[in-house]
Amino acid sequence: MKSFEVLLFDLDGTLTDSTEGIQKCLVNAIERMGFEVPEDTNKFLGPPIRQSFSEFCGMDKQQIDEAVRIFRERYSTIGLFENRVYDGVPEMLQQLRDNGKRIMVATSKPEQYAVRIFERFGLTQYFEFVGGAELDGTRDYKHEVIEYVLDKTNVTDRSRVLMIGDRRQDVLGAHKTGIKCLGILWGFGSREELEEAGADYITDTPQSLVNLLI
Repeated sequence: MKSFEVLLFDLDGTLTDSTEGIQKCLVNAIERMGFEVPEDTNKFLGPPIRQSFSEFCGMDKQQIDEAVRIFRERYSTIGLFENRVYDGVPEMLQQLRDNGKRIMVATSKPEQYAVRIFERFGLTQYFEFVGGAELDGTRDYKHEVIEYVLDKTNVTDRSRVLMIGDRRQDVLGAHKTGIKCLGILWGFGSREELEEAGADYITDTPQSLVNLLI
C-alpha cells in the first residue's frame, strides 16, 4: 500500500455508531409527515438526508424541507448524542497522529453537528479540520465536502490523500475528486457494497487500518 499523508474520515458509521439517534429522528419525521416508514431504515444511514427522503419516501421538495425541519428539531437537541464511539477508534486516531498523519473529517452531516459530537465524545483533539455540510443543504454530497476540506487545508497533492468511510457514497465521492478510498467494515456498509462501488482498499478493524497505513 502506498504512503498517504492526509486522511479524510467519514463520521457516521466510521468513527461513531449513530444508528439509534438517526433512526429515532427519521421515524419521528416520517410519521409526522404522514408517510409510511420503510421496513429497512438502515438504508438511510450514509446518504444525505434530503436525498433519502426523496428516494426512499417519495417526498417532493416542499415535503423534504418540512421533514428535514422535523428531523433536526429532535436531532439537534437529543438525537446527535444518541451515539457512541466505536471501540478502538480513539486508539486508532492517536496512533495515526503519533506517526505524523494529517487527520481530517469529511462528512455529509452538517458541520456544526459534527463539531458538537466530537466535543461531547472527546475526539476533537485528533482532527486538524472538521468539514461537513451546511444546514441549508449546501455541500450535501461527499465529493463537495471533500473539495471543501482540501481547499480549506491547502492540500494540493491528491495522490497523498485517502478517504476512509463505510458506504458507497464515500468511495464514489473520493473517486470523483481524484483520490483513493479505504472502505471499513465495522460500520453500516458491507464488503459487497464497498467492492461494487470500487473501493481501492478494504479493512475490518481500527487496528488493521493502522497496520495498513503505518
